[in-house]
Amino acid sequence: MIDFYFQDDTDAVDETSEVLITDLLNHAAKMEDLEGLYELSITFMDDDAIQAVNAEFRGKDKPTDVISFALEELSEGEVAIVHEGDMPVVLGDIIISIETAQRQAVEYNHTFQRELGFLALHGFLHLLGYDHIEEDDEKEMFGRQTEILTSFGLERQ
Repeated sequence: MIDFYFQDDTDAVDETSEVLITDLLNHAAKMEDLEGLYELSITFMDDDAIQAVNAEFRGKDKPTDVISFALEELSEGEVAIVHEGDMPVVLGDIIISIETAQRQAVEYNHTFQRELGFLALHGFLHLLGYDHIEEDDEKEMFGRQTEILTSFGLERQ
């Protein structure tokens, strides 16, 4: 089970979108065989705010659609978090630009809900360790995204 913490800095995301993301990512968690308790936060921002995050943490001074920060991804010299009993695993944070999501929905000719689901799932898979830097990894990640979205009923039209 995943506990979600939503923050909408845009006042543009309704409860329906939060329910969609909750249901989709719980579905993805089952498909990824996640067992136990998990937590993750999802923040909705505008392009200016996500550009600032992208510049500070990724060195890219431009807006992007989604950024993930895996909490339990270890950097050199860090010590792993030990989970005891019924403590949840904190997966990390997903940040989504609502303005970019709206533009991309129009550009890709599908609904805003489909784009929002795609971006949330993309961020979630990054938190689980998927990446798309190398071509083989990209094929695996995007293939898994398609598989999950299709089985959930949120495939591309």
